[in-house]
Amino acid sequence: MTYLVGLTGGIGSGKSAATDRFSEHDIAVVDADIASRAVVEPGQPALAEIAAHFGEDILDHQGQLDRTKLRHRIFAEPAERKWLQTLLHPLINAYLKNEIGLATSPYVILANPLLIESGQYVWCDRILVIDVPREIQIERTMSRNQNTREQVENILKAQTDRETRLSRADDVISNDSDLATLHAAVDNLHAQYCKKATTA
Repeated sequence: MTYLVGLTGGIGSGKSAATDRFSEHDIAVVDADIASRAVVEPGQPALAEIAAHFGEDILDHQGQLDRTKLRHRIFAEPAERKWLQTLLHPLINAYLKNEIGLATSPYVILANPLLIESGQYVWCDRILVIDVPREIQIERTMSRNQNTREQVENILKAQTDRETRLSRADDVISNDSDLATLHAAVDNLHAQYCKKATTA
C-alpha cells in the first residue's frame, strides 16, 4: 500500500511552494488541480455537460473551459457550485486514485485545497496543513491573481474554515515567513514521512 500524505491549505497559503519542495526530494505529488483540469479537457464528456448546463459562452474561443468565468459563476451561486461538484468529483477521484497507484516514491503527496471538503482526507495516512493567517491569504491572492478583495473572500467562504482544517491536521507548517523557512519545515517532515512509510 502507498503511504499517502494529504497536503492542504487555504488559497494563498503557499501549497505550491511546499509541493515543489517535496518534488525536489523526488516525492510524487498528485495534484487535484491538475486532475480537475484533465477531466474537463476538450473531448472529455464532462466539458460537454458543463457547456450544456452553463451555456456555450463558458468556453473560450478555442473551445476550452474559461475557468475564470466559471469560477465567478460558481462562487456567486452555491447551487451551481454543488451541481459542478456532483459532476466532477467522481471523475477527479478516479483520476487521482489512478495517479497514486502509479507512483513509485517512498510516499506520495496528495495536494488538494479541498481535501477536507471532498472527503479525500479519509484516503490519507497523514494530513499536512500549510497554514497562514487570513489577512496574508487575502493579500497574497489579490496580488497574485488580480482578484478583488470581495472575490477572494467569496473563495475563502467556499473553503473549509481555518479552524476546521487545523483540527484535521496531523502536521502543520506555518508559512508566514520566508521561503527558506518553508523549505526547512518541508525537509524536516520529508525525513519523518520516509521513516513512517517504511514502518507503515
